[in-house]
Amino acid sequence: MRSLAVPQKEGPRANRDIRGVREVQLIDEEGQNRGVVSFFDALRMAEEAGLDLVEIAPNSTPPVCKLLDYGKFKFLEQKKAAEARKKQKTVEVKEIKLRPGIDDNDYNVKMRAMQRFFEEGDKVKVTLRFRGREMAHQDLGYKLMLRVKNDVLETAKVESEPQLEGRQMTMVLAPR
Repeated sequence: MRSLAVPQKEGPRANRDIRGVREVQLIDEEGQNRGVVSFFDALRMAEEAGLDLVEIAPNSTPPVCKLLDYGKFKFLEQKKAAEARKKQKTVEVKEIKLRPGIDDNDYNVKMRAMQRFFEEGDKVKVTLRFRGREMAHQDLGYKLMLRVKNDVLETAKVESEPQLEGRQMTMVLAPR
């Protein structure tokens, strides 16, 4: 019968989980470097101090181990990871739809919405839709896209220039 594979634990190895090592670079609880020590001496020192021997840098030669409270160490690592997740912001792409014959007031409302999106850190996809005979006047649509581009120049940068795809022209703007 074959023995079952031991599942790998998350995080750094500690105490007797550290295998295949004869010597370790030891750092004590005050952060002082004790130099290269045999693994069993390091483990004995950890047990005498009432702490755990935790492998900090397993890939170095010899591996770096530190004397510390493993439970507290894991708790602080989880806390750091949760803090990093909380600060992480996902960038969304918001869409603003325009028409070639848009009135000035409607245009201003759309521009205010766009500014709000940029302040929140989101990208904006400006879509200009042509209907019927408006396709014959694509230059009006292009001029409108240039106007949008010039109006948001201080707060945003152009990620993709205006391009025509079928009956709509699109442009992507990102906050500076």
